[in-house]
Parts: sequence; C-alpha cells; structure tokens
Amino acid sequence: MSVEVLKKLKDEITEELITDILPFWMEKTIDKEHGGFIGEMSNDLTIDPDGAKSLVVCSRMLWTYAAAARVLKDEKYLPMAERALDYLMTRFKDSEYDGYFWWLDAKGNPLELDKKVYGQAFTIYALSEHVRATDSQRSLDTAKHLFELIESNAVDKTGLGYYDFCDRDWSVMENFHLGEGEISAAKTYNTHLHILESYTNLLRVWPDEKVASKLKLLIEIHLDKIYNPDNGHMDCFFDKDWNTLSDAVSYGHDVETSWLLFDGAEVLGDETLLKRVRNLAVEMAALNLEQGVDPDGGMFYEENPREVADPNKHWWPQAEAVVGFLNAWQLSGDQKFLNACVNSWKFIQNKIIDHEHGEWFWSVTRDGEVNEDQPKVSPWKGPYHNGRMGFEVIERVAKMLNVEC
Repeated sequence: MSVEVLKKLKDEITEELITDILPFWMEKTIDKEHGGFIGEMSNDLTIDPDGAKSLVVCSRMLWTYAAAARVLKDEKYLPMAERALDYLMTRFKDSEYDGYFWWLDAKGNPLELDKKVYGQAFTIYALSEHVRATDSQRSLDTAKHLFELIESNAVDKTGLGYYDFCDRDWSVMENFHLGEGEISAAKTYNTHLHILESYTNLLRVWPDEKVASKLKLLIEIHLDKIYNPDNGHMDCFFDKDWNTLSDAVSYGHDVETSWLLFDGAEVLGDETLLKRVRNLAVEMAALNLEQGVDPDGGMFYEENPREVADPNKHWWPQAEAVVGFLNAWQLSGDQKFLNACVNSWKFIQNKIIDHEHGEWFWSVTRDGEVNEDQPKVSPWKGPYHNGRMGFEVIERVAKMLNVEC
C-alpha cells in the first residue's frame, strides 16, 4: 500500500512543480525593466512597481532553479538561476565592505546597508546548490569566501554560536529583529537553523574540515541550547548567553528542523550524532503532529503556552510538514507519519494552491478562507519552501522505490 501512496504523492507533487510553481516564477516575476525579479505582487497578479527586492528571495530563486535543473535533469531552468546569480553579484553584493545587502528598492538601490547573517547564510545555500547543478568554480569560491566572512565576524568569540546582525563593515550589532512579529534578540533559532542548512549544502560541495566542525557545532547548539526539553520544542529568541527571551513555539520551524537536523548529521557522517538526531527528529515530528496540526491536515503557524497565537495556516509550514512527516516515517516506519504527510499534501491541494492565478496563497484562516490581503510575491515569499518540498519528495521517493527522479 505504501508503494502506491508514495508513487501517487511523487507524481502529484512533480506535476505541481513543473506545471505551476516553477513556470509561475519564470513567466510572471521577471523584472524586465530594472533587472532581477519583481518585489511584490498581490493574489490577483497586480504588481507593485515600488516593491522592495530582498536578498532572501533572490538567493532562494538561485537555489530553487539550480535545484530544479539538477533534480529534474532539465537545463531549461538554469537561465533563471543565472539571472538570480547575476543580480546577486551586480546589485546585492556590497563591493566596498563585502557581503550582501538585505534590501534593495525596485530599481536595485540598497535600502539597508547592514549585514543580516540570515541573508548571508541563504546566499551560501544558493551558491552551493548552483555548484551542485553546474560545477561552477566561481560560485564555489564565492561561497567559500562568504563562509570565511561569517566565521570571522559573526561568531560569538567569547561564548557560543552566531550573532544575527552585523553592520555594513561587519561589526556586530546586538538586539535587532528580522521582521514583523519578531522580538529583538542577539541570537535566534531561525538564523542558526539556516546557517546549519547552508553549511550542510556547502559541505556537500566542499568537504572541508572546518566546515564539518562548524556544522557539527551547529547541530549540537540546536540539541543543547535551542531545544527545550521541558516542552519538546525549540525556543526561538535568546540573549547572547543563550537565555531564552520568549515562550513562543513555531510549528513550521520545528517540523522543518526535524528533517534539516537529520540531513545535516547524515551529510556530516557522525554516527553518534546521527543516532541522537534521529531520535529527536521523530519525537519532534510526533509532537508537532499532535499539537500543531488541525484535523483538516493544516499546520498552525505558532503558539504560546496560553493559546494558539496565530491559528492561520501559512504556506511554508504546510510545505515543511510534508517533508518533515515523510522523513519521520522513513526513520521510524510509523504509518501515522506517512498518513500525516499525505494529509498535509491534500490540505495544500485543497486550500493553499491558487488554482485560478497560480502558485500558492500566503495563508488561509483556520476555516480555510484565503487571507486576500497577503501577497503572492513579496520580499519574504518566493518558490523555496514549496519548491524544496517538491525536490525532497521526488528524490526521497525515487531512492526508496529505486526509480529515476
């Protein structure tokens, strides 16, 4: 029964990738006037001509289309990756102080000059994927250089972990926040998670001992500092000494972490660490399934101990739930996880995919109504979470069934 379920899941998600997600961004988001990609678009495809452009989305475009070319074995996706790479190097790159700007205006001029480590990490992630797809020496050298910049400037040299923010000249700035709804903190779960995934991908293309040691340290930080054994979740915000500053729980990040931690440990090849991460990945997936998923299969955004603080169902936790629950099923063999994976995908099909205009809605209410005031394209919304969900399902199922991607 599982074989047929997996085949159906792979086929349906592949179809969503190649007929909706990937074509949408290729056909509707190229900025022909100013270069790169448009910054913002509403659900009805109205473009905001003044929409800001973000390092996050540009680097995620590079990652997504490089991964598409590699996984789907189709070079038609490479021009999108190259467009993103060119815009990174000509507009986002700070030629004076090095690193990459966080925001640009619609014409490509910097709006903020500081260096948010979250954005630098995603640039490494994207460059590493471009190396996997093309063997580009330039992208590899650029990723190596950015790794050294982060390690030289953003590391807490008297403590443990990474600061979230540096000024333009890479001097540390403490207690800033990335976006709306976040609190000011010196260190965050979110940034450490995405440094972890970027170093995992970098290690795939650059088997360097320093990268391996830093990846191991990041996994241990998640296990020993960020994970809260009292509630079974990851804490989100910390001061420089790792004292937690919030009791919020992010279901999307937790289910994403459950599989990214295992992915990192697997690439690292540390058997002791791998065993420890394997157990936690299954435990976290089970807890987030129990607490964070509605009967309709949709995953809530976040909660605190008193209430579900945001009962809306955002697009990206749904995508991460598909991968996280599939990973938990692979590790445990427990059928409830495969059922949860399929139910998450059904919820996406029924409520999150925009079958009229294409791509995915930002979020729906708990009752399944689309939040129309939220954008289809924005400085925070690109094809990364749903695209990566597709590539992960395709590769995992192909490997399990011993078939071609």
